Amino acid sequence: MDLISRGAVFKALVFLCFIRSSHGRDHLTKLNLPPFLKASRFPTFQHEAYDYIIIGGGTAGCPLAATLSQNYKVLLLERGGSPYGNRNITLLENFHICLADVSPQSPSQGFISTDGVINARAKVLGGGTCINAGFYSRAKPSFVQKAGWDAELVNQSYPWVEERIVHWPKVAPWQAALRDGLLEAGVSPYNGYSYDHLYGTKVGGTIFDETGYRHTAADLLAAGNPNNLRVLLHASVNKIVFNTEKGKRKPRAIGVQFKDENGGHHQAFLKRNRSSDIIVSAGAIGSPQLLLLSGIGPKNELNKHNISVVLRNEHVGKGMSDNPMNSIFVPMKNPTKQSLIETVGITDAGVFIEASSGFSQSDDSIHWHHGIMSAEIGQLSTIPPKQRSFDKIQKYVHNKYSLTKEVFDGGFILEKIDGPLSTGSLVLVDTDIDSNPNVTFNYFQHPQDLRRCVYGIKTIEKILKTNHFNNLTANGAGYPMETLLNMSISANINLIPKHTNDTTSLEQFCRDTVTTIWHYHGGCHVGKVVDQHYRVIGISGLRVIDGSTLFSSPGTNPQATVLMMGRYMGVKILRERLGRAAGV
Repeated sequence: MDLISRGAVFKALVFLCFIRSSHGRDHLTKLNLPPFLKASRFPTFQHEAYDYIIIGGGTAGCPLAATLSQNYKVLLLERGGSPYGNRNITLLENFHICLADVSPQSPSQGFISTDGVINARAKVLGGGTCINAGFYSRAKPSFVQKAGWDAELVNQSYPWVEERIVHWPKVAPWQAALRDGLLEAGVSPYNGYSYDHLYGTKVGGTIFDETGYRHTAADLLAAGNPNNLRVLLHASVNKIVFNTEKGKRKPRAIGVQFKDENGGHHQAFLKRNRSSDIIVSAGAIGSPQLLLLSGIGPKNELNKHNISVVLRNEHVGKGMSDNPMNSIFVPMKNPTKQSLIETVGITDAGVFIEASSGFSQSDDSIHWHHGIMSAEIGQLSTIPPKQRSFDKIQKYVHNKYSLTKEVFDGGFILEKIDGPLSTGSLVLVDTDIDSNPNVTFNYFQHPQDLRRCVYGIKTIEKILKTNHFNNLTANGAGYPMETLLNMSISANINLIPKHTNDTTSLEQFCRDTVTTIWHYHGGCHVGKVVDQHYRVIGISGLRVIDGSTLFSSPGTNPQATVLMMGRYMGVKILRERLGRAAGV
């Protein structure tokens, strides 16, 4: 029986795993959003001061800015552009293109971890909600309890997000097959449609509506007070400004320095009020990077780059984690309708099972230059890690502009592990805010992470042996697992050299085929870099509110909880300030 060719699998696995993007219908006017200004329009000599300056208009930053602006003057600084009207963001059918785009205008900034795994960080208003797979699922109650959050306010903050941007999916055939296969394989009970984190199988929410239009964190800015909220695009903050006068008990953040889209330099400052804050919401990569560039971090790291030490803290950039993902490609006998993650199996072993299928059928998607996500990057596995540059990657993909649609007749079942227990670190490459830092995640360094990966692959094998999948596959009786593992290995979707025993050792398969699910976190942990109120320890007037403060990724997918976190902390800060004003 003929299988899809190796070259086709190369392409299919990469594209289906890393699909992202869209067309653009412009909902900007319908949402009644505040004006978005280019950073170059910010006056060079600015006399207006703000109650809050938020660095990063992403998953946490947008709901946070909208909430705080109800009562106070807020300046939101986003290093990227607007998602509205960008056909490579807003529609599901173009889902992959943002990752492929390596131009300066891209809403996604690719980077390669020192482990050899390709990753990406958002560079657009709305952050990761503009370039992710859209799945929405809350954290489990024990996560909320461990974080020390007020459960009542959490249960008010999730719905605030959900009523604005979250929808129920119409379950696609591939997702229905996974649902039924999970149940037959023993991942039960079936919990139906639910935002909650429940053991068993369920259908979660999505930020794509019934037309395939993406709703993002940027939409939440419509809930803000436009008279109090100023949003600057293409504003790259390269340094936080501190008052470090002698006699002060500790340094105080008073403003920021940023550059605009033309390279012009600007400054913005807080009001002289002890309740005013600079709030860093630049994500798990951007937040620790900015603290380091501003002089907060390990002394040796700062000295290495001639950065003046404002506060020595050895924990900044430490404890970086990413939930590892491994996927199995399954060829189908008929073209498979495109679907992103809608169904999830939540096991009590700390392994989550999800799926994606098909591919966009738009001309833009099929004929697009797929950049760093192209299969040809596998050839770079022979190049030493320090020599793996985007210039070298581009040499392998410059002529790859078209593919036949036939190579996309299939889908993926993927497993990812909760946690993880393996951690790494982030260090600066240079003092340019536009440069990616060096990030190490140490995938599967902890043996328990590896054991859970093997459990996940074995669970996928059980699912593929169910009648639901036997009836879908190209030969009508299912493929041997070894065949599917071989097909998945050959895709070369990371820069890790492969081994000959990948099909006989599931441990080696996990190590060699690991990819990201973009759930990285850490670098500014609570209790080490920030306190329980997300104030930077040892600094006045500075907080970090985003996924960099988390020790583990919440739920099956973090977006719901990070969105909630922005709203939650906005309300908390308003209540704290009201209490101080009342003398409570």
